[in-house]
Amino acid sequence: MPELPEVETVRRGLAPAMEGARLQRLELRRPDLRFPLPRDFAARVEGRRILALSRRAKYLLIDFEDDLTIIAHLGMSGSFRIEAEEGANLPGVFHHERSKDEKHDHVVFHLDRPEGVVRVVYNDPRRFGFMELMARSELDTYPAFRDLGPEPVGNRLSADYLATRFAGRSQPLKSALLDQKVIAGLGNIYVCEALWRSHLSPTRKVSTLVTAKGRPKAELAVLTDAIREVIADAIQAGGSSLRDHIQADGTLGYFQHSFRTYDREGKPCLSDGCQGTVERIVQSGRSTFYCRACQK
Repeated sequence: MPELPEVETVRRGLAPAMEGARLQRLELRRPDLRFPLPRDFAARVEGRRILALSRRAKYLLIDFEDDLTIIAHLGMSGSFRIEAEEGANLPGVFHHERSKDEKHDHVVFHLDRPEGVVRVVYNDPRRFGFMELMARSELDTYPAFRDLGPEPVGNRLSADYLATRFAGRSQPLKSALLDQKVIAGLGNIYVCEALWRSHLSPTRKVSTLVTAKGRPKAELAVLTDAIREVIADAIQAGGSSLRDHIQADGTLGYFQHSFRTYDREGKPCLSDGCQGTVERIVQSGRSTFYCRACQK
């Protein structure tokens, strides 16, 4: 599944084409993706202006006037691309062509912009993605959003906050960080990378990062900074293009070339002065990559 940096990369790629545009027509080439598309989907959004693109955890939000929002999830193979009709200019810098199989083009946004009509095409070979439509003012009631923790890039994430969630708990550190109720949008790749940067073992009990008085230890502050930094670096690099993920302009993300531990089983640890080797273990059915020598 795409993680937060990939979704944020897609949001930034689509924003120049979609924000401020009026949805002239919503073309639905099938009635469902992973789930049935919303009832009267096209009729409810056609003719309305797109105010902004935003993101919550791993979900893309397309905000329309009149308090309507499309909630989009890319699933395992979903991607967007931007096309201009003849004579129109694409806004922004997204001019790269990409190979595509049009039989997997399921939803097409026909957008009226000053530069001409632009198409934003949602392509999804496996159809594990989905789209929902609801009032923006009611987003907090959406089942996937109700219990989400703070964003890893927001001001709410702090060592003090994590201390309140970790105190007295024996849960392994990696499992706790993957809990969307603790931190929203943090996934397997970036948890492994953040734990490597902070030299913390994924199997360590979370309570050991909190003092007897419930205060965060210095190690927890280091971890919090590492989470912020690895997410920021991944967004800057355009996300991690593993398997199906691709940016809105058709290019691949580059953060996978900066992995320090993820998917490096059997290779030397890259920590300065460390003589250890990256291992792979399985936690809750997910692969964890870490160095036993320097991550304690």
